Amino acid sequence: MALNKIRKIMKENGLDGMLLRKRNHFSWVTGGRQNQIVLSITEGVADLLIFEKEIYVVTTKMEERRIREEELAHFPHEVKVVADEWYEGSDHLIAELGKGKTMGTDTPFEDYADMTEALKSVRSILDESEAGRYRKLCQDAAGSLESVCRTMEPGQTEHEIAGMVAKQAISKGIRLQVMLVATDERIFSYRHPIPTSKKLNKHALLVICGEREGLVANLTRVVHFGPLPQELADHKEKLSRIDAAFITSTVPGATVGEVFKKGILQYVKEGHPEDWKLLHQGGPTGFDSREFIATMDSKTEVKEHMAFTWNPSLPGVKSEDTVLIHQEGAEILTETGEWPYIEVTFGGQTLRRPDILIR
Repeated sequence: MALNKIRKIMKENGLDGMLLRKRNHFSWVTGGRQNQIVLSITEGVADLLIFEKEIYVVTTKMEERRIREEELAHFPHEVKVVADEWYEGSDHLIAELGKGKTMGTDTPFEDYADMTEALKSVRSILDESEAGRYRKLCQDAAGSLESVCRTMEPGQTEHEIAGMVAKQAISKGIRLQVMLVATDERIFSYRHPIPTSKKLNKHALLVICGEREGLVANLTRVVHFGPLPQELADHKEKLSRIDAAFITSTVPGATVGEVFKKGILQYVKEGHPEDWKLLHQGGPTGFDSREFIATMDSKTEVKEHMAFTWNPSLPGVKSEDTVLIHQEGAEILTETGEWPYIEVTFGGQTLRRPDILIR
């Protein structure tokens, strides 16, 4: 569980306590509860101070009642809540609780040691409860995106399509960290296309990174109205093999850099040696849309129960799903079974990659 992992980090680094201010860490420690108000910042409105024997939640009186009654009511550990008036803030409370102690933190505070990387390394290995919540989130996120792909129509703007996705996602308690929509020529021009007022003609690419209970589901789907041009037909087949190279190479014991190199090698084999430079290729995920962006030099070792999202792309197409790593292979969490797929055998493993939905 998260508390044991955090206290292990404290012991290994000679820390008396750990300050956690980021929203995803609050959710991680509390089993999916939430402390956010403003979604555009990483910090929440209630901070955790974890010591060897005690847990504090530090907040303001403005937030205290809801945090107590809705976020901590079922937390199976004794928590001491300390609060001051909203106009006084809470930094002085944190400083007092940490006074004279050797402290670590996930957010810069006084002279506390930055433990960001150590926290990432342990939170990225999901326990059984976290994996269960993640599966449900990924299915809900994929279902939201795919339902819009099946119902949107030519003539709608990218903004309107994004609104349809947001409605579906928010109704399931999913907050959108990333919402990308591109149509027609914009798909070829931009690898990170935010929605605009442009209207859909024949071709649409939709991307979401959706967060719930601290975990983030990531996926892309592509739709085309009418027969595919030969270029798209070729690119989707090539891309399915590139994506399969990334996924099937993501095995316990490999480094992320080694996986990355195998994916890039497949770009070369497919005749597109430079396209990987036009968009980052993804990396570990879980309690962040990407724990870090993978490169050839990434030394992090792939471990069982880590989650990954690879997102290779070629002109007009992109392939992206969220997968959970097991010894026997990758579990594709965002695969609903209700989308057209391309079956790919790569490295002795057969898996399905999302096809283009033809309407």
